[in-house]
Amino acid sequence: MRQLLVEIRFLENSARVLQSRLDYVAAALSETLTAISTLEGTRGKPVDTETLLPIGSGSFVKAKIADAQNIVIGVGAGVCIEKPLEDSMKDLRLRSSELEKARVSVTQQLSQVLNQVEDYRAHLSDMARKKGGGPVEIV
Repeated sequence: MRQLLVEIRFLENSARVLQSRLDYVAAALSETLTAISTLEGTRGKPVDTETLLPIGSGSFVKAKIADAQNIVIGVGAGVCIEKPLEDSMKDLRLRSSELEKARVSVTQQLSQVLNQVEDYRAHLSDMARKKGGGPVEIV
């Protein structure tokens, strides 16, 4: 029974790590989709067009477009480069696709771990009942 309890605790910790990863991937995906949407909204706009740029948390800043054809895009490790709009959109769509795949994968892993926790809890409860104890509640 102790071994099952240790396994349950280990799986619960794994579930917390996976949930944290899922939150991170979801936030990155949301940010990427916002960037794509923003770039689509600025596509073809002439210089000095007034616009609202999202700055996060549902907030925007009023701005004028200086150059909608060349975008400064992050490429990782705090490095940004200037690329043409279409290349930037292509990169962001690819990033979005990869993040969606990661989200699905982490969600599946989390589901498997949570199912295993429930199976172990049920098994532990059965063992306790067979030994003459009452129902077991694991907190």
